[in-house]
Amino acid sequence: MSHLKFNPRTLILLLMILVLTGFRLLVTFNSDELQFANFSSIGAVALFGGAYFKDNLKAFSFPLLSLFLSDFVLSTTIFSKYSSGFLYEGWYWVYGAFALMVLVGRLMLKNVNVVNLLASTLTIVLIHWIVTDFPIWYGNPAYAQNLAGFWLVLEKAIPFEIRFLEGTIVYGAILFGAFEILKAKYPVLKLQTQKL
Repeated sequence: MSHLKFNPRTLILLLMILVLTGFRLLVTFNSDELQFANFSSIGAVALFGGAYFKDNLKAFSFPLLSLFLSDFVLSTTIFSKYSSGFLYEGWYWVYGAFALMVLVGRLMLKNVNVVNLLASTLTIVLIHWIVTDFPIWYGNPAYAQNLAGFWLVLEKAIPFEIRFLEGTIVYGAILFGAFEILKAKYPVLKLQTQKL
């Protein structure tokens, strides 16, 4: 059970994820319905977890748990009309995309810098765009079941993906910037040779 042992670094990372996930709820509850749809912290949280947790269990479970907790609150409150009994229709596609986003953080952010952060942000936006829009197109009689029909769905999603990109950039700058500043000020937060 030693792999679940908390140390200061893990605790700070987890707290930062929870605070930024709280912003997702705060923004959503304090705006007109769907005004900030997709302008959320979940993309940044996925990259952050993938980049800084060296233990696979923590890297995937903490960001996914934060997504689940915020989704649960939203689907039982202001978005209850979109709920399908458990979260919302197609939730598993979103969670699959989110797991892929964490993987991008693990692979592309082994060295955290501005160029890698921007490249990984663009990559996860592309993943989110394709994976979460696929179930909207597939089997839907409103769209031709060919590449042109799928492209039409993707075109309609562009405003939402632009907001997802903006949210990921803003919240990513906050998360990554704050943790890098904390690491510089408190050396105990730097990654040690053992896995955390």
